[in-house]
Amino acid sequence: MKVRLMLTCLCDAFYGEVGIAAVRLLEATGCEVEFDDRQTCCGQPPFNAGDWNASRSVAEHALAVLGPAEAPIVTPSGSCAAMIREGYRMLWPDRNLPACYEVGEFLVDKLQIEGFKSKAVNERRKVAFHRACHGRSLGLKMQQETLLNSMPGIELVAFDQAEQCCGFGGAFSATHGKLSSGIGLEKLKQIEQSGATIITSGDMGCLMHLQGLIDRQSLNLQTRHYLELIAEEME
Repeated sequence: MKVRLMLTCLCDAFYGEVGIAAVRLLEATGCEVEFDDRQTCCGQPPFNAGDWNASRSVAEHALAVLGPAEAPIVTPSGSCAAMIREGYRMLWPDRNLPACYEVGEFLVDKLQIEGFKSKAVNERRKVAFHRACHGRSLGLKMQQETLLNSMPGIELVAFDQAEQCCGFGGAFSATHGKLSSGIGLEKLKQIEQSGATIITSGDMGCLMHLQGLIDRQSLNLQTRHYLELIAEEME
């Protein structure tokens, strides 16, 4: 199956390795991955700020680059997938829009993939999974955790208040910095108490926010996108 990979602003600027991991997993299932490097932003920042005219301009470019092809769009970001599936329908209620999926959602729900062949491991990494808010808005359930649980080197650990937001919220973290940091620090406190040493998620905005708090507080934690963790465990 051909798929069109949509990377994100954060992936382009800070998390290039996430894009590499996404391609590796998709190609391992036999997918032919198409990527057009003219793509920029999906238009979510101005959309969330209420400037829908600016958002339409940015989103029009995204759709023009991705093209009207039948191949589905896949992205390693729940928030960008939500923008295309939900935000674009609000911008253009009567327009025929392309299908778009978060990578884990696509692998599990569309391709019926529940895991990958893994390398032999001597120990398991204790990992806390943060469920991003946009994943809930997409209706994601356990797809990302299913893929993580299939890897013997990864042990997902439970922690209190697991459904709580990390405090990022896009521009919210800039306009309400103290409140945003307080929410994130409470999340990190619960994760620390679980014994996890790695925090993973399907949203790079959440990971960037939490890593910033970890660095400022000198905590013994690190953040990784879940696709990276899976790719590292694969044969």
